[in-house]
Amino acid sequence: MEKIFNNKVAIVTGGSFGIGRAAAIAFASLGARVVVADSIQDEEQTTLKQIKEAGGQAIFKKCDVSKSAEVKAMVDKTVATYGRLDFAFNNAGIEGALATTQECTEDNWDKTIGVNLKGIWLCMKYEIPYMLQQGKGAIVNCASVAGLIGFPGLPAYVVSKHGVVGLTKTAALENAKQGIRINAVCPGVIHTAMIDRITGMNKEVEKQYVTMEPVGRMGKPEEVAEAVIWLCSDAASFVTGHSMPVDGGWIAG
Repeated sequence: MEKIFNNKVAIVTGGSFGIGRAAAIAFASLGARVVVADSIQDEEQTTLKQIKEAGGQAIFKKCDVSKSAEVKAMVDKTVATYGRLDFAFNNAGIEGALATTQECTEDNWDKTIGVNLKGIWLCMKYEIPYMLQQGKGAIVNCASVAGLIGFPGLPAYVVSKHGVVGLTKTAALENAKQGIRINAVCPGVIHTAMIDRITGMNKEVEKQYVTMEPVGRMGKPEEVAEAVIWLCSDAASFVTGHSMPVDGGWIAG
């Protein structure tokens, strides 16, 4: 495999599990040095182990993306360790609690918006200045199909992901002439721990989600990671401000 990201540096938030882990490993497999950031430190350090077993370089940085000081420290640590920042996959997110709009609690609203939307804003707030100094960079934000269409029972989550789509467009336009491309991925039903929490690992509920997917199955974290890698690569050099569904055809229906 060609190491197209040799001598490059990537941050992946929410990198301990799921889509984040798959993306961190994908960046490393292409030669990038990776900072795996997460509010939860996987006791087994599975992401780092898999990267290092494959001959890659990575460090872990604990970070709650809803807190400005922790995000700044994460980005500063990246540059202090590796000397630069080329790519960022701002992926950290939570599903929040299932509830109708009128039943959604203020605490659930604030926490979900804080992580999913404020967190991505804070990441870009501290990532973009370093990329501007270099004159080049690529950022991918993790939205969702819930950032493109509505879902009953998840008002805070849907609002947060719609916000990510809008924020991505605005930041992309602001930096389009500065050599920085900013896009988003919008995953559909991807088989991760988040989906297991939503379904309660109930096979009948899982079947309902699979039925929603035109391709007839859940997606794999690695399939989203491939889209992230492409959006960061020079192959996507004329793509910015785009929110790419990786959804098995969900929103096409």
